[in-house]
Amino acid sequence: MSIFRKKAAPEEPAEVKPSGGSLMAERALNSIAEGVLIIDASGVIKFANPAAVSLVGANGIYEVAGLYLFSVLRLEDGTGQQIQEDMNPLKGAIVRGEAFSSRDFVLATRSGKKFPIDLTLTLSGGPEKIITFRNIAQELAKENEQTEFISTASHEMRTPVASIEGYLGLALNPQTATIDERARKYLTEAHDASQHLGRLFRDLLDITKLDDNRVKAHLQPIELTAEVSKMLDDHRQAINEKQQKLLFGTRNLSGATGHKTVMPLYVMADIDFLREIVNNLVENAIKYTPEGGTIWVDVQENNGKAVIAVSDTGIGIAPEDLAHIFQKFYRADNSDTRTIGGTGLGLYIVKKRAEQMGAKVMANSILSKGSSFYVIFPRMSAEEYNRQKQIARNLEAMKIEKPSAAAAAGSAIGAAAVSGAAPIAPATPVQK
Repeated sequence: MSIFRKKAAPEEPAEVKPSGGSLMAERALNSIAEGVLIIDASGVIKFANPAAVSLVGANGIYEVAGLYLFSVLRLEDGTGQQIQEDMNPLKGAIVRGEAFSSRDFVLATRSGKKFPIDLTLTLSGGPEKIITFRNIAQELAKENEQTEFISTASHEMRTPVASIEGYLGLALNPQTATIDERARKYLTEAHDASQHLGRLFRDLLDITKLDDNRVKAHLQPIELTAEVSKMLDDHRQAINEKQQKLLFGTRNLSGATGHKTVMPLYVMADIDFLREIVNNLVENAIKYTPEGGTIWVDVQENNGKAVIAVSDTGIGIAPEDLAHIFQKFYRADNSDTRTIGGTGLGLYIVKKRAEQMGAKVMANSILSKGSSFYVIFPRMSAEEYNRQKQIARNLEAMKIEKPSAAAAAGSAIGAAAVSGAAPIAPATPVQK
């Protein structure tokens, strides 16, 4: 049935003859498997293609057109719970007039079927908004199989690689082996390669844990500026080896005459996730910046947010690649990147770790000039930071007190046994 017909009655829709341009649009939209809905400013569906009609479980366009979006597009979360409209991120994006994309929704059809979807909200430039969605059940099943294989293979291969790295390290140690310079050169290259392979397996295991949410964020209040500054110390040797310049808290990349960041910025973050983010961004900056280049790290306040900025004077990223750099396994393919090792996993891990902490990532770049990466956290006030610190101290004290009480009881029993007195039995917990 034509998607360009107006509803006269369910059985006999009145046809509107399309013009040449509309006819081509009709044919294109009729032929794709992805569902397309167009809604007006009030959220009423003005258009649906056949794929959208089929995906939502309707019998025809007349069961969809003219209805409110969320009465047709019934969305659930991954636990099978219906997402209330006032808590729906898609509704929030529509109200704010922002583009939106997610693979976290489950679509519940009229017939009771449910399947995961990839959904995108696109702005049209006018009051209308375009929603596209597709069934990704088979795609996710294949991804799960791949993830399981990668996880198993990486875990099994880490042990022999660690052994190879260890033996090569012993061979290179003057205290355990004597070798000539030619052999040392070969063994050093082999040792570097084994370390690279070990990092690859570590990254592969990390993404499998990320994809199935096995590792949860443990948020705690931190002062961001001081923590990021300390994390940079681990990279100074690599920076010195490439004769690069590292600037912290300096806005001007051309020299060290900029301001120093001294204002404390408070956020809730997982310290291990934060370290992983900073390490990946700084390692990338070192890798893609030539000798003598400059790397700049700053922590700033911007529009009520706390922002980590990592910039470099490296090879930069082409505009067509910039939109994809946070995707898993994506690497820009050009003459510069082919000579530099990498897996395409580092920035994907950065994005996922940031999202787990409620932060966002952004990037901009100019090819052959350099790149900048930003991690944007919700900022806390000093008062909220101190309150959260006190809560954390109280929770930690409660954890310490419980084993201390048990230890005290154990000491009393032991002392009684030594003295010959009857041991005092620990109190039996009261059943509630």
